[in-house]
Amino acid sequence: QLQASGGGSVQAGGSLRLSCAASRRTVSNNAMAWFRQAPGKEREFVATISWDGGNAYYADSVKSRFTISRAKADTTVYLQMNSLKPEDTAVYYCAASRRSVSGSRESDYTSWGRGTLVTVSS
Repeated sequence: QLQASGGGSVQAGGSLRLSCAASRRTVSNNAMAWFRQAPGKEREFVATISWDGGNAYYADSVKSRFTISRAKADTTVYLQMNSLKPEDTAVYYCAASRRSVSGSRESDYTSWGRGTLVTVSS
């Protein structure tokens, strides 16, 4: 249902843009989010955006470097990642909530994509 793309390898300080396309129109009224899982670590919250794109919330570790965006009621969500650091290396997953606005808990999200790998070298 959700397909993430745009991952790749980049040097520290570089940028990448991830995309998440949903196959169902129902997510157009739902909050969506990005999570990531680094090697050997648990999956963690990155950013979330409301159904209309009007509200976004970020993890402290990415605030001011990453931007989540979507057009109102659009089924595609983006994650612009700037000033990438080696510690941003992870598999990035997109997720959709049942609600129009959601938070940082994994349990808020019921649909998940397969993930796309981001590797940042120093």
